Amino acid sequence: MHLDVQDLRNFYYRSTLGRAAQASVRGRLLKLWPEAKGQTVVGFGFAVPLLRPYLAEARRVIALMPGPQGVMPWPAGMPNVSVLAEETLWPIETGHVDKLVMMHGLETSERPSRLLEECFRVLGPGGKALFIVPNRAGLWSRSDQTPFGYGRPYTLGQLETQLKQHQFLPERHAAALFQPPSSRRFWLKSGPLFEKYGGRLPRVLPGGVFMVEASKRVQPPAGTIIREIAKQPIKALKGLAEPAGA
Repeated sequence: MHLDVQDLRNFYYRSTLGRAAQASVRGRLLKLWPEAKGQTVVGFGFAVPLLRPYLAEARRVIALMPGPQGVMPWPAGMPNVSVLAEETLWPIETGHVDKLVMMHGLETSERPSRLLEECFRVLGPGGKALFIVPNRAGLWSRSDQTPFGYGRPYTLGQLETQLKQHQFLPERHAAALFQPPSSRRFWLKSGPLFEKYGGRLPRVLPGGVFMVEASKRVQPPAGTIIREIAKQPIKALKGLAEPAGA
């Protein structure tokens, strides 16, 4: 079940904890994808807190928001690029997306298999998808005070297995949200320290979300290739240079 777009907006743009979460996840994203010059970047779910750095240089940025969630205009003060879309039928041509970011989309979907099929369809040759989901072992998936406490949390293995089943090839992964999901001033002030050192101690301090980068798996040709070499090659001009009565 998708969250309401108003609740997501209030968390990310009107709460201190939400802005800290936005900074943490976006920082990890930019380490994986530092630029998107001339590319088509698409976000699905509620990925708009992560897409702003690409507005200046990307050829096109599209923010798809599922119908059950609702849609809001974005970005503020600029031409709107957000679109209300059917969860498994996106208004995008096949193979036209270079970078796809999904946040608050997969874990809350009632049709995750169909959703991943749609991701595969729109992704172009050489394109990359980044799936951001709550970590089952993290603190954020256990708190319903944040959007990451809703839907189905994942382990890294579960997410990668699901992607492989839908012809995606996981390539890299990262984690974010190492700080506790608390609005208390002490934890908020300590947040940057948690984010800086949390990745070095994943077993002691698991991140609140997993971020898995994947590409489309290209299947090799099926069957066996057989080469046949003609023992007596046909000479196309044979006979033209011989007399007619030869």
